[in-house]
Amino acid sequence: MSLTEYHLLSVLAEEMNMRKAAERLFVSQPALSQRLQNIEKQWGIALFIRTQKGLTLTPAGELVVKFANEVLAKSEQVREQLQSLESKVYGTLKIACASIVGQNWLPQVLKRFVSKYPHAKISLITGWSSEILKSLYDGEVHIGIIRGTTDWRSKRIHLFKDSLYLVDKEIQQMEDVLETDRPFIQFKSDSNYYQEIQDWWQQQFQTAPKRTIVVDQIETCKQMTINGIGYAILPAITLTGMEEDVYKIPLLDSEGVAIKRDTWLLGYDAAFKLRQVEAFVEIVHEYLESTPNAFL
Repeated sequence: MSLTEYHLLSVLAEEMNMRKAAERLFVSQPALSQRLQNIEKQWGIALFIRTQKGLTLTPAGELVVKFANEVLAKSEQVREQLQSLESKVYGTLKIACASIVGQNWLPQVLKRFVSKYPHAKISLITGWSSEILKSLYDGEVHIGIIRGTTDWRSKRIHLFKDSLYLVDKEIQQMEDVLETDRPFIQFKSDSNYYQEIQDWWQQQFQTAPKRTIVVDQIETCKQMTINGIGYAILPAITLTGMEEDVYKIPLLDSEGVAIKRDTWLLGYDAAFKLRQVEAFVEIVHEYLESTPNAFL
């Protein structure tokens, strides 16, 4: 049976009169009578008894009309839920994010997102930018947030640039790097970032650091630096809230322009049509507008 037929039975049970029911349903009495006969044929039993005074429900009719009303009520609930999907955000937002962004920028954005869209769920993985791109290519996530340059050919949104600094507790001028015996603390990263630092260093000093310590995480590198073990090159995104007695010297290119690193939000066009992705992008734009100079 269709919802229209369930509605017909419900109206008949309320009116118990063919003429009044026909008027409510905007059909003729003969047409209504024919439709009722077809419904009763489907159930294989009489649902109404016709009399000169009107209609009377049979025991079978009472059961079927009760069922019809339950179906109509459930249908209305589903319609309301479908309509609410246009204003509410459901589903899981799957994000792959560069670790440095996941630690220092993304939490504030996600805080706004879950506050505004409490029905949405979040799946988050972090790693190097090269790993993020693989997750996108493999279809494991809806969107990815990466660092550095990219040749991504589908949709991409530029999030922000942040400057690079030489950070130390003792070195106050870039020239002092050649004189110090303090170690240069480096953290492992994807080849894009590592090569960028190598090119700058070679152009700036034309010689390798006297001593080097390599660690596996940028946070380890940062903590070793602010505790005076050595100096490091760190992006501004990691430096918020650092102690005041740490010197930050901006990295400049050959033309004296500050070197900055880009952060991008990437995804396939189809993913950006998902409501939870649309909502996340809206939150991202709102957050960027409220913090325009966060990493200068």
